[in-house]
Amino acid sequence: MAGSSDARPFIPVGIAVLTVSDTRTLADDKSGDTLVGRIAEAGHRLAARAIVPDDKERIRSQVEAWTHDETIDVVITTGGTGFTGRDVTPEALEPLFEKRMDGFSEVFHRISYDKIGTATIQSRATGGVANATFIFVLPGSPGACKDAWDGILKAQLDYRHIPCNFVEIMPRLDEHLKRGAGSK
Repeated sequence: MAGSSDARPFIPVGIAVLTVSDTRTLADDKSGDTLVGRIAEAGHRLAARAIVPDDKERIRSQVEAWTHDETIDVVITTGGTGFTGRDVTPEALEPLFEKRMDGFSEVFHRISYDKIGTATIQSRATGGVANATFIFVLPGSPGACKDAWDGILKAQLDYRHIPCNFVEIMPRLDEHLKRGAGSK
């Protein structure tokens, strides 16, 4: 059964937040603010924050740079997951994934369905791992950010969460690279 273990300490992780929007600024980025507030409330460290336009290369470049920053364990993007011509965040980021996290999308849609019904199919929320960094691609609404954080990320980014969580496997995310380096 899922829960929390008092025997384990809380381990804060470094999280970067990227808002993908042609129109948002830091002054009116409600989705980004929602994530930043929840990150702080949980006790994690906001390692970076940026806003980029709906442009595949700019999105990919920013996230890829963050995956090479040793202070960043997790990247959360918000925006650009719909079906309009400018919605390109999954296309920008999925090629970076060394491993896809299909379960993230499935659980996100399950949570979202309970709140907004079939409208959840209009989101292409996704997740994966690149360069030993977790990447979560969320829709651009504050409600979707709340649902993803409260329903999935808050627990999975807490080392005390049992039976398992992302924090406990973070040190092993790059073992394939280490194993490959040793076999030359």
